[in-house]
Amino acid sequence: MNRRKLLVILLAVAASATARADQAWELAPTLRQKCVAVLRQGLTGEAFWPAMHAAESLTFAGQTQEVRSDLLPKLETETDDQRRCGLARELARAGDREKSTLLLEILRKNDPHGHVHAAESLYKVGWPGDGTELQQAFANSSDIRVRIMAAAALAKYDHGPVRNESFGFLRQTLRDEKDPALFRLTAWILGRIGEPKDCVLIRSRLEDAKNDALTHAFLEHALAAQGDLQGQKVLMRNLQSTDSAIRTYAAVFAGESGMTGAAPFLIRQLDDKNLDARIRAAGALLVLDRQLKSSSEIR
Repeated sequence: MNRRKLLVILLAVAASATARADQAWELAPTLRQKCVAVLRQGLTGEAFWPAMHAAESLTFAGQTQEVRSDLLPKLETETDDQRRCGLARELARAGDREKSTLLLEILRKNDPHGHVHAAESLYKVGWPGDGTELQQAFANSSDIRVRIMAAAALAKYDHGPVRNESFGFLRQTLRDEKDPALFRLTAWILGRIGEPKDCVLIRSRLEDAKNDALTHAFLEHALAAQGDLQGQKVLMRNLQSTDSAIRTYAAVFAGESGMTGAAPFLIRQLDDKNLDARIRAAGALLVLDRQLKSSSEIR
């Protein structure tokens, strides 16, 4: 069977699954085992950041002790602050919450090398204390990436006036920023923690990203995460992109968006040539399975 015919079949299956969203989808035990095997391969591999992505999904799959046993010795010997953030973040996510204090320590350092990673990690897993370090980074950092990620963390977890200020900053940055790497970052955030009304703002930047395939994908995926049907259609196509980065991020957002129709593509992506694409597909399938089981329990 040629690739074009296979794609047509997969799209038809995906469209059918989307149309029957009220019917249950379940990850077969053999496929779940394959997902976990992909993640374990990533966790123990030499590629650092894919290993952190694998750790995240293994934690989600309930393998917290495995994650802690693998990462703790690495944190004890790691000297690079960016990598230390990744290790501390995933240890905190796996239940070792005191490791969040290390993220705050790195954010307080005069050396800015780890600041972006610390703020991003605090956005992902939260922090102890009153958020003073994040508020200071948001208000005073000379690096807009630090300000964006600090604002994201405050917008996600804070419930006071700082939350509104943070969301205002993120929306203003998405509206006015000229650098695609920065306005796609804010779209990535607002797609996850924003509101459906943010779709208008996200969509307004598509024209500015027409010559930047990755940024365009980020914007469409952010729309998909907010339930935009056109964004979800584009995301489905992006799972078949020849660009491994686009396939990788499409898988992440497919899982987070609850797109069970993407399952056939994600299953196929478990055999992708790109390690991170495989890891993200495995994680997305586990997310979809958990979401559907949780909604079934509620019903």
